[in-house]
Amino acid sequence: YIDFELTKAKRELARQQGNLRGARAQLQKARDDNATIARYLNRYQNLQRIGFIGDEQRIDWLDALRFANQQGRLFGVTYQIGSQQPYSHAGEFDPGQLTLHQSEMKVTVRLLHEGDLMPFLRTLAAQRVGVFSVDQCTVERIYTGGSARNRFNVRADCDLAWITLRPPVAAGDRKS
Repeated sequence: YIDFELTKAKRELARQQGNLRGARAQLQKARDDNATIARYLNRYQNLQRIGFIGDEQRIDWLDALRFANQQGRLFGVTYQIGSQQPYSHAGEFDPGQLTLHQSEMKVTVRLLHEGDLMPFLRTLAAQRVGVFSVDQCTVERIYTGGSARNRFNVRADCDLAWITLRPPVAAGDRKS
């Protein structure tokens, strides 16, 4: 009977030691996760603040377009925004559980000369209202007539892709 009880106690000890090893491994993983969060939290929050992480901020984009137009003393900007799509180059970044999306925007800017285009794009980027890439710009010289003060000489048609990243939705956060 003593051998039976001893064997039973040894098995229980081995089971409890296995549980302890598992608990220690979970604790270490939690510590590692906390360290990773602490290391990247400020960067993540900054990306949220500039509109890269989370839902699209289209109103902010439009305000930034208007501001860049005013700041550059340009002759107006028009735009068309397409629907949000999966980002076509996401596979190059291996985003894991995160999903990258893009909304294509066609922007037409009326400029005094072609040298005004890059400052316009830099001012737009400096607004920190999201991340965009310039896919292409076509610059066309035109003559509009009128007074020198109200005359633009160049039209730039640009295709931009506003890119947003969405974190994975936790099971408890899903909308029903």
